[in-house]
Amino acid sequence: MTSTPDRLLRRLEWQVVRRLDGRLQGAYRTVFRGAGVDFADLREYVAPDDARHIDWNVTARLDEPYVRQYTEDRELTAWLVLDRSASMRFGADEQGKDAFLTELAVCLGRLFGRGGNRVGAILYDNSFERIIPPRTGRDHVLRLAHELNRAPAPVPDGRPTDLAAMLRLAAGAARRRGLLLVISDFLGDLDWEPALSRLGQRHEVVALRLVHPLEFDLPDLGLILVEDAETGEQVLADTSDPLFRQRLRDEVAAREQAVGAALKRAGVTAHRVATDQDLVRTLVDLVRRSGRKRTAA
Repeated sequence: MTSTPDRLLRRLEWQVVRRLDGRLQGAYRTVFRGAGVDFADLREYVAPDDARHIDWNVTARLDEPYVRQYTEDRELTAWLVLDRSASMRFGADEQGKDAFLTELAVCLGRLFGRGGNRVGAILYDNSFERIIPPRTGRDHVLRLAHELNRAPAPVPDGRPTDLAAMLRLAAGAARRRGLLLVISDFLGDLDWEPALSRLGQRHEVVALRLVHPLEFDLPDLGLILVEDAETGEQVLADTSDPLFRQRLRDEVAAREQAVGAALKRAGVTAHRVATDQDLVRTLVDLVRRSGRKRTAA
């Protein structure tokens, strides 16, 4: 009998990964040059080149410092840092943030793993954390899907998710330089900015902000009871009131501006991903936009 994680992985391999074959192959390069062993070329030393790569024999002959260049090692270690907090449970349908995060994480794990890269994961909320050490292969991605399916549902404890603690956990787990993909809605306090900035000083960090369409424009549902998923606070809201809905849109716009500014100050690559987007298009756009930003830099 096929397990639920196996069915999920088979479906995503057929619907997403196969469609990406040839479209992403070789398209993603980490900004960190690998410590390769195959000699490629010599060039003049330019600050801030690593002095350990200076070829002293050539430097002595030409009376100018020259450095050796090596073929770049393509393998990297990728970490999926996954926010599993209560706010990520928004949306109960297949376009819910939690369901989309699971599919996105499994696809990313499978794509990186197929290239021979090691993929690890961190699952976090205030009351639960799990570290999946980096490994390669399909069975490892299957384990990730299993862990995502069996992680306990977060219980509101009256405080927002401590994303700074999640990022500190990631910094402790990812000891070698690599690629970290932080997938979260980044809701709540903005005290995570210093931790994200420090993480980006050592690793290549890509922040993927998951948003649900209903978070931006609440439909007219009449009088409803709204509950904060993380604090448990409840409020009665009249969604038929156009003034209330406009105030809500204004507050959402202010929040989006604040989160975007914090991510920019942290110096990481950031993408906003809506849960109603096609996964194939999402992944292709992610790679292309990251490549353009890296080329511009």
